[in-house]
Amino acid sequence: MSESGKTPSQLIDERIAELGDWRGAMLARLRALIKAAVPEVVEEWKWRGVPTWYADGMICTGETYKKVVKLTFAKGAALDDPKRLFNSSLDGNVRRAIDFEEGAEVDEAALKALFRAAVALNRAGKR
Repeated sequence: MSESGKTPSQLIDERIAELGDWRGAMLARLRALIKAAVPEVVEEWKWRGVPTWYADGMICTGETYKKVVKLTFAKGAALDDPKRLFNSSLDGNVRRAIDFEEGAEVDEAALKALFRAAVALNRAGKR
């Protein structure tokens, strides 16, 4: 529970509703894909308002900006990305991100595979 007494999932619901535009719809769609790909996912609300998803470690964050919704994968640099979804934060040694602009195509199958790969990497590191 947060200081407001709300769960992280409730706070994410509120963020989606308050955006009220394509960014809210995109964040909701990406969140649904994460939950479909990783049913055991745990939602957190970090750093004063960043939706964050975990399964045996952080999978990714979902930040919203004026022109993009950004999924930042905590260990993205270590993930295979055969469909070349990563299009942001490409110069770092650890993280990788995907920026979704208004009207962006979403390769749902490839994105779900990336979420599952991130969880597999988390689990491999826990052994």
